[in-house]
Amino acid sequence: MFFGFDANCGGPRRARGGWEGFGDWGGGPPRGRSHWRGRAARLFEQGDLKYVILRLLEEKPRHGYEIIKELESRFGGSYSPSPGTVYPTLTMLEDLGFARVVPEEGGKKIYEITDEGRKHLAEHSGTVNDIFDRIARFVEGFTDAPMTELNSSFQRLARATYKTATTHITDKTVVEKIRDILRNAADEIDAITK
Repeated sequence: MFFGFDANCGGPRRARGGWEGFGDWGGGPPRGRSHWRGRAARLFEQGDLKYVILRLLEEKPRHGYEIIKELESRFGGSYSPSPGTVYPTLTMLEDLGFARVVPEEGGKKIYEITDEGRKHLAEHSGTVNDIFDRIARFVEGFTDAPMTELNSSFQRLARATYKTATTHITDKTVVEKIRDILRNAADEIDAITK
């Protein structure tokens, strides 16, 4: 169980020219602005978000905005989906017969899971469990001491960089040295896993 989820997770968001965030609908590389504050590509594969949303709808009917806020909360702030992610997935689930819209007072749409949606979740329970295992490991990693220390180091680097750069903003030599240090550090970090 992960932040109240039993074991389901979900997929892509529709945007101009494809599905963003977790890879193109056709399986291509991620496009557009990612709403992950981390490496989503390693956590989510094509189609994963639909399972997350179905699980939320299985718990109770929800508005699209409620789904967005619930995902943000349950992912410990490491994932903040945009309406451009959630609403097209809801439409897709509706088209597939896994969810339906129930009109509510005030004209707002509330979505609920259908019997077909429940059946779909049950049939893919192994996939769903795997997705939530990956998410749990990812979120736990952010609370471990090494990652907390890394975040602290990164904040210190950012403060030192901007303090020095803004103090010497007219000194081209200082600004270029800072740039070179950052580029070299990025290259060294990239080389660690190659």
